[in-house]
Amino acid sequence: MATKQRGRPRSFDREAALRQATLTFWEHGYEATSIADLTRVMGIAAPSLYAAFGDKRSLFEEVTAAYGITYGAFAGRAMEEEPTARRGVTRVLREAAAEYTAPGRPRGCLVLSAAENCSSTRVVEALREQRAANVREFRRRIQADIDAGVLPERADADALARYTAVVVQGMSQQARDGASRAELAAVAQLAMRSWPEESGAR
Repeated sequence: MATKQRGRPRSFDREAALRQATLTFWEHGYEATSIADLTRVMGIAAPSLYAAFGDKRSLFEEVTAAYGITYGAFAGRAMEEEPTARRGVTRVLREAAAEYTAPGRPRGCLVLSAAENCSSTRVVEALREQRAANVREFRRRIQADIDAGVLPERADADALARYTAVVVQGMSQQARDGASRAELAAVAQLAMRSWPEESGAR
């Protein structure tokens, strides 16, 4: 008669489990996602989840960090790789139209959608800071171009940075409401008409 083996608990693919957690938080938001939801999609028991990731908030912090270097990395990459702020923002908006409507995953942006109806002050503040950091980076790049004469001196770096963030956030919500890639791309193109033209100083 065979004896039941005892020993180490069954291992799991941590990266795959984290990806499933990311998609679940992205789809349903932080508040509406329960530990039961997470253990089901991650394929692990609650004790394994706590042992590997900590509590729900700790897991979510890891999820947002992972999102920032995967699905959400397109914006930072565009601003870093393009030679001017205007070209960077043009690319950010164009790629947002594609990323926010990509098939096979939730629509919109996790950093925006996860905060909906969230009662955790720490989570809300952390997500707010991430969004504020994006605005600061837009502003830094825009002001650098103003100082270099690439954008006209009359350009308002604060207003342009916040306007860009408003457009990105609006595109995320529109994507969740069912807007298509083409519809969002049209919005992106229209939004850039509000930007001052470059002087060609660079």
